[in-house]
Amino acid sequence: MTPAEIARLADAVREGDPRRFAATMAAPAATRPRLWALYALNLEIARAPWASDQPLIAEMRLQWWIDAIAAPEGQGGGALAILAPLMLDLPDLRPLLLGAAEARRRDAWPEPFADEADLGAYLDATAGNLMWAAARLLGAPAAAEAPVRDFAWGAGLATWLAAVPALAARGRHPLPDMTPEAVTALARRGLDRIARARALRARVPATAAPALLPGWQAAPLLRLAAHQPSRVAEGRLATSEARARASLALRALTGRW
Repeated sequence: MTPAEIARLADAVREGDPRRFAATMAAPAATRPRLWALYALNLEIARAPWASDQPLIAEMRLQWWIDAIAAPEGQGGGALAILAPLMLDLPDLRPLLLGAAEARRRDAWPEPFADEADLGAYLDATAGNLMWAAARLLGAPAAAEAPVRDFAWGAGLATWLAAVPALAARGRHPLPDMTPEAVTALARRGLDRIARARALRARVPATAAPALLPGWQAAPLLRLAAHQPSRVAEGRLATSEARARASLALRALTGRW
């Protein structure tokens, strides 16, 4: 991986996923190249279902990436080419990426989630697979999977709730139940998952902690959603930028996600 390739990946993540860019910049420099490649690929996967207003065409774009990930030599080029040798070293990495891409098929279609379990499975396959893949790239052992996935579920839910107005504007039905009571209950479940993950923090080695940094704002956002659920539909689920930066700096310094 040349410095120019790393810079291109970093630029792509900075422009397309500012939250993960900020989190990765707060991580040790040695961990960044692998994370840039993973997050840049995730951007391509996440964007593919939105490439067209025609669901079949959008799903065909996504299928291209699924086929490229499945190819032994990483035929997609760019981030995927960089990740290809890592997928050989870590046999579970390719299935994680494929699972995340397959879950994105539903983004191409306007059908609502059947229930909370359906939404939860989507969060686990997307946010969960991505965070666990990042942790594996940073050396996390199998014992760390449960807390990483719990934390990712809560972080993924916080991001999803913040995106509700934008998703609704594009004709999607982001939540199975938009009533304030349902939003509050869902946010509290996210907080429970984060608390459960933190109770098992010792299973996640310090070297893998940067993989969890992208979820640094999740708990404050979920608490906000739980106490003021109307903020979700109104697009006001956010904390101050200064507070967010300070919180990230503290977590990067202490290694406590």
